[in-house]
Amino acid sequence: MLMQTHEARLDSLRRELERQGLDGFVIPISDEHMSEYIGSYAQRLSWLTGFGGSAGSAVVLRKDSGKGGKGAAMFIDGRYTIQVRDQVDERLYDYCLVPDVEMGKWIAENAGSGAKIGYDAWLHTKGWAERTGKALAKKGMSLVPVEQNPVDAVWEDQPEPSAAPATIHADEHSGRSSADKRTEVANWLKEEGYDAAVIPALDSIAWLLNIRGTDVERTPVALSYVIAHADGTAELFVAPEKITPELTQHLGNAVTVRQRDAFEGALADMKGKIVSVDPDYGVAGIHQALEAAGAKPVADRDPTILPKAIKNPVEVQGHRDAQARDGAAVTKFLHWLATEAPGGRETELTAAAKLRAFRDETGLLRDQSFDTISAAGPHAAIPHYRVDEESSLTIEPGSVFLCDSGGQYLDGTTDITRTVWISGAGEKAMPTAEVRDRFTRVLKGHIAIDRAVFPQGTAGGELDGFARQFLWQVGLDYGHGTGHGVGSFLGVHEGPQRIAKLTGSYPGTGQELHEGMILSNEPGYYKGGEYGIRIENLILTVAREVDGAGFGTDGGRFLGFDTLTFVPIARDMVDADLLTEDEKAWWNDYHARCREILAPQLSGEVLAWMEDACKPL
Repeated sequence: MLMQTHEARLDSLRRELERQGLDGFVIPISDEHMSEYIGSYAQRLSWLTGFGGSAGSAVVLRKDSGKGGKGAAMFIDGRYTIQVRDQVDERLYDYCLVPDVEMGKWIAENAGSGAKIGYDAWLHTKGWAERTGKALAKKGMSLVPVEQNPVDAVWEDQPEPSAAPATIHADEHSGRSSADKRTEVANWLKEEGYDAAVIPALDSIAWLLNIRGTDVERTPVALSYVIAHADGTAELFVAPEKITPELTQHLGNAVTVRQRDAFEGALADMKGKIVSVDPDYGVAGIHQALEAAGAKPVADRDPTILPKAIKNPVEVQGHRDAQARDGAAVTKFLHWLATEAPGGRETELTAAAKLRAFRDETGLLRDQSFDTISAAGPHAAIPHYRVDEESSLTIEPGSVFLCDSGGQYLDGTTDITRTVWISGAGEKAMPTAEVRDRFTRVLKGHIAIDRAVFPQGTAGGELDGFARQFLWQVGLDYGHGTGHGVGSFLGVHEGPQRIAKLTGSYPGTGQELHEGMILSNEPGYYKGGEYGIRIENLILTVAREVDGAGFGTDGGRFLGFDTLTFVPIARDMVDADLLTEDEKAWWNDYHARCREILAPQLSGEVLAWMEDACKPL
């Protein structure tokens, strides 16, 4: 019945394309702000195809080419090769792996010469539109912006955007006033010769104005736009029902509040102005509106992104407090898992629910920071697996279980992965030699990142090999980045910093690391169809005193990392013979800190279990 429903939706969309005079249409997972997580109203790809991943696009042609294709295709990366087959009907869509199959090439092969392919200019960046348009033009086709999104035209029960009020993020948590942040942005605008900056990224708006919201699951933001001006004032475009008297007072006279649907009209009023627009978050529709008005849009990084990533002392302390609280909740979960899962009655779903319950017990949890990856056995080999009622497996004794999860608290955002062995009977009581070897190599890479010392000016991508080297030694690797930035009661994936392969497609790998930046440290290993391993803590970039510092660097500063996450790592998964003495010392020091931070928050059997889990190697 589900597939028939999606087939009917596809048929409806094709009829709408015919009505609009289009030969095809591109449907991304996106909203008007290029957000990672999007509201239910913007889940167009999921509604049309059934795909539930966080990245991907579809192309639907009005009719198939008669060349053996289906006239529609899903474009996904390597993270979703299994998921797309589970969720999207292969009778209706071709599966195209990016970057092996380019969207423009697929369209060229499946649509006729002269085809008009539509796109919603408010759901794609200008760069995407230009690249795709050029690729199609070479084949005699055109990419055209639509006046009405054809998916919206046929989605009869499309949800409305959230009407929840925006809230104040107090200075006691933000560490800086909004006025101070706006002054910093205004100074940047004047230095660069801009009259204004359009800020569409929701987490940037939240940081700049010290506001939060509940409009998007997992990320505490409010649907809005901001235009920041060089005189320090700003215009906030937001639905009127989101503004309370308290919020009006908080924003002050320097922030003008206007209705969200007035945003495009405000762009039309910027004739003659030089306007900064971030190329990653500023959709093509913004550029088109500014150009039509006679303004000069300039592609430049959102001026809030770097200062948002460099946490101030209040935010750093908030993170430490949130991590300690969250660490106790995760430790209670790991004790529960070690006690209950060997009975063979727990599932991926019950485990995820139990972890959420432990976090809820803190009384301070606002939301999860992402959907918990509760992955048993072969599902642990899918790095971005998401459990649901249909996919949930029983957690089998004598197998690997991986749990990647996080919480949103007013004082910080958490993200932690622990991989454990679920004890079974007899020879399944302990992990196999292969599992222990792979786990220990991942652990060695994790320790190498944690202990890294590097000169100021080093980019995250330059550290990535530290984590992979021990897997590389035996011909192994993993297919995701090693670390991403993390926000302060904001996005769990925050730029611009990142630790990943410089040769890969990850943005931010060339970003210099600065003191105050928070990153994840999460190397892994995945054996398809059998098991997966990942160990993740959050780390804070700090200054490091180094003997001999300055040699060859003209007296430059050195940086390193402080660990923020303290939860026991699975001791029975470690092959201690593979660890050096320095690595064993790291393990013992780390678990001594776990005991120090967690013991005051635990009692009874959980405390005893934690003490045992933290024994020195």
